[in-house]
Amino acid sequence: MVSEWYEGVSLSSELFPDGEARYRITLSNRGTTTLGGFRLGFSGPGRISAGSPVINGSFVTQLSNYTEIAPPPGFTLPPGADWHVEFESLDHPIRHWTDGATTGFLILADGTTRSLPTTPTRLYQLDTPPKRGTARYPVPATPPVPVSIIPWPQSVEVHGRRTAPFGLALSANGAAEAQAAIDGFASLTATLFPGEGLCRAAHEGGYAVELVSGPGGREGYAIDFRPEGARITAETRTGFLYGLVTLGQMLRGARGKLLAFNFPTAGRIEDAPKYRWRGCHLDVARRFYSSDDVRRFVALLAWNKLNVLHWHLSDDEAWRVEIDAYPALVEKAAWNGYGLPIPPLLGSGPERTGGYYSKADIRDIVAFAGQVGVDVVPEIDVPGHCYALLQAIPQLRDPGENGLYHSIQSFPNNCLNPGVEATYGVVETIFSEMVELFPSRYFHVGADEVPHDAWQTSPAARALSARLGIEGTSALQAHFLQRVQAFLSAKGKITGAWEEAALGGGIDKTHSYLVGWKDKAISRRLASEGYDVVVAPAQAYYLDMANGEAFYEPGAAWAGWSSPETTYAFEPSEGWSEAEKAHLMGIQGCIWSEPMTERAVFDRLVFPRLSAIAETAWSTHRDFARFTALVGLMPNMYGNYEDA
Repeated sequence: MVSEWYEGVSLSSELFPDGEARYRITLSNRGTTTLGGFRLGFSGPGRISAGSPVINGSFVTQLSNYTEIAPPPGFTLPPGADWHVEFESLDHPIRHWTDGATTGFLILADGTTRSLPTTPTRLYQLDTPPKRGTARYPVPATPPVPVSIIPWPQSVEVHGRRTAPFGLALSANGAAEAQAAIDGFASLTATLFPGEGLCRAAHEGGYAVELVSGPGGREGYAIDFRPEGARITAETRTGFLYGLVTLGQMLRGARGKLLAFNFPTAGRIEDAPKYRWRGCHLDVARRFYSSDDVRRFVALLAWNKLNVLHWHLSDDEAWRVEIDAYPALVEKAAWNGYGLPIPPLLGSGPERTGGYYSKADIRDIVAFAGQVGVDVVPEIDVPGHCYALLQAIPQLRDPGENGLYHSIQSFPNNCLNPGVEATYGVVETIFSEMVELFPSRYFHVGADEVPHDAWQTSPAARALSARLGIEGTSALQAHFLQRVQAFLSAKGKITGAWEEAALGGGIDKTHSYLVGWKDKAISRRLASEGYDVVVAPAQAYYLDMANGEAFYEPGAAWAGWSSPETTYAFEPSEGWSEAEKAHLMGIQGCIWSEPMTERAVFDRLVFPRLSAIAETAWSTHRDFARFTALVGLMPNMYGNYEDA
């Protein structure tokens, strides 16, 4: 039997906000055996600055947010004692409880590891419990509107009241588009509300709903109510589906809040979206979400009438797509762990952690998304954010490059090199396989956060610059992106990228769109330059940012914070000219997964702000008081809500 001598050992951390805020890690021994001959590994979203003074310990190794330290020589930790280690410099200030170390483990002399219970970082002398779970928005006794619908339709004129039905008996009258919408709605509600029976036959008490073809545009619909049933008129499968979602929300609101909401017997709802691009980005590289998680997230998008999933499938931390030509991508780059090419990051433990999506997984998710009106746009981030890819395919490095550069997340030499010709063949092979998986018109290639000093010591990059007569990192990146874009255009794809793709000469405006993220002014500037634009400013639409400035709120803070009201109030095209608005495709939220340390944190950060973005993207009649009266009835991802 192995002696569990490390039981009773735990890790905690706290921030002392005096002067230049000191950060303390504490290893506590509440066991019965003296500890010795170990090192300590830990990680979390926060990063200790390279070269930071360490009090009572020393650095062993570090990669981005993973840090490994050793106690002083000959150190032992007897029962009942604590080992305190302090760091005086962090890459970013710790402003929220999710910022610090979230996982720690011991590394023993024989190379084995022991995972430790790890308490989230606390602010010195602050006893307020950390916030978790979606904030509660109770439905008032007398809501400002008689029916519950988010996003709010363009026109609602309904009357009368009947006992709310338990489900809907749907009839397509032989129309293929209507039947496809019924099938999609059945899959959607079974995913979000299993067991509720929102779709049911008339002989099981289903409320009669007839779907009839008629004018409505690409996504619009109308609902006419009668005492004995309702009629949905639409022109497309998506229009029918959105009419069904509206009916489903009304039914659930009236059943769940019998005294607050009506189910009408007369009147009409007419509806169509404000923007054609209504999306949300999901980062599955920093943290892996299972296929079931992604499927449920797609369903949540559809329930909010959002129509784009921007699926961020690669980054420095991991690669998540099965590629037949390069099996090492999922063998090596999909996993984190002690002793692996990519160490524990962002709170992952010493064990092999991570995962990837097989081609069958992706086909299943894309098919479901298509059923429920969601376009899945893949992102493979190039040429930056490629540390994981380069661990799997190291031959893409220039062997003559003899200098170091670091990304803003502190990954060394993490960019594909435009001067290495083999890079283009690898990228094109990967993209060719992915084009077969994703039928979307759009393919996003990242292009963000390439360090300004990338490739400066690369002979291959310098030779390429000389041959093209260009100078600087941005110009090299533009050349790389133009070649990638030409390849995607030949495949029939429109190239998407982050705002940095406009630098250094930029990519072709006629076959691209850019996502503006650093601030609200950048999107307008890109539109004025002739780029089609999706607005996603970090200050309002980054759903990893905290809901408030208090330490007990989870989330990141580098772009500030945004309450649900702040997110709801943001006007994407405020001050834009008509010519600029012509290039505004729409808006999207962005979920970066660094602070998603727990499922309850995901629920708190994403909801209800996802619905706030959805209403901005859809409705021309916005009212925050109405929104807060209704949004408590919207589902979240994992079912976690703030403690009462």
